[in-house]
Amino acid sequence: MRIETIETFLADQIAIVRIRTDDGAEGIGQTSPFRPGLSVRLLHQMAAPHFLGQDPWDLEALVERCLRKEYKFPSTFLYRALCGIDTALWDLLGKVTGQPVYKLLGGEVRDFVPMYASSMSRSITPEAEAERLAGLREEYGFAAAKVRIGDVMGADRDASPGRTEALIPHIRAAMGDDFTIHADANSGFSVSRAIRVGRILEDNGYGHFEEPCPYPLLENTAQVAAALDIPVAGGEQDNSLVQFRRMIESHAVDIVQPDIGYIGGVARARRVARMAEDAGIPCTPHCSNTSMLQVFTLHLAASMPACHQFHEWGIEDTPWTRGVYEPELRLENGGVKVSSSPGWGVEITPEFLRDAHREVSSR
Repeated sequence: MRIETIETFLADQIAIVRIRTDDGAEGIGQTSPFRPGLSVRLLHQMAAPHFLGQDPWDLEALVERCLRKEYKFPSTFLYRALCGIDTALWDLLGKVTGQPVYKLLGGEVRDFVPMYASSMSRSITPEAEAERLAGLREEYGFAAAKVRIGDVMGADRDASPGRTEALIPHIRAAMGDDFTIHADANSGFSVSRAIRVGRILEDNGYGHFEEPCPYPLLENTAQVAAALDIPVAGGEQDNSLVQFRRMIESHAVDIVQPDIGYIGGVARARRVARMAEDAGIPCTPHCSNTSMLQVFTLHLAASMPACHQFHEWGIEDTPWTRGVYEPELRLENGGVKVSSSPGWGVEITPEFLRDAHREVSSR
């Protein structure tokens, strides 16, 4: 069995990848969303030549060989492209063996993954945010949520004056003490400001404090984690396994958050989850939208012992993720039941494939 073709299907923010072998096996995956056209270009021009003609069972070795050969170009878009190839190969191997991907990743640790309602909005008022979170709890059974504080790479700015200090206690009062609430600063604060905000979060019983400082400044995040009792989370932006090892060993974070789309696929994200397991800390992969990345993350969470906390379920309306695959994941009782179907357990809709722009690399 050898990889014969690697196809991409690009539409809006989504690039689906389909891989076929010379004996007729096939699998589907997806590059990371956002600017997927750039990922598609790198996939065909830089990544695909390292996989065509190769044995798909060498998946992890092929991914690392590609990164080693392209060592002069450590671009985030190469990792985003590799995510598409990696995930299509996992699906292919699952279908060939008749097993769901989580069985190939190490076996079923859990068959139900609890989710938290993840807000992406900083323009929403505290009152409106509390109202919609309460409605989602009623409709879907969420027992946890995440809100946004500060501003993205904000240098101590707030999205609007005083919003952070107003939002934190208001959401707690509205949702009650038995509801888990996380807060995400998206690299928004200096060390001193992050510590002050972290203490407000602690006073209001929040769950975790995500990305308090600019993510490249790992030492700053470590200072914040050392000063606070609330768990500090981070890692979504990173794609270097060496950086993840530093992050964990230096205790810069209490919860590690690799993103399958940003790190280069499931194989590499699994390695981070294993690092977390060995260090005795949780791994809660980042996944903020409802594209195929959510399916991949579900399988990782189902198979990794360190992935035992609430996982992310984006609550914003994203029309570009609709109608891509079926059956769609179903959120019930605050979580998702893991499918036992082979591969990812889903297929790309004929309508998406028909309307998308197709490119193919072949050996």
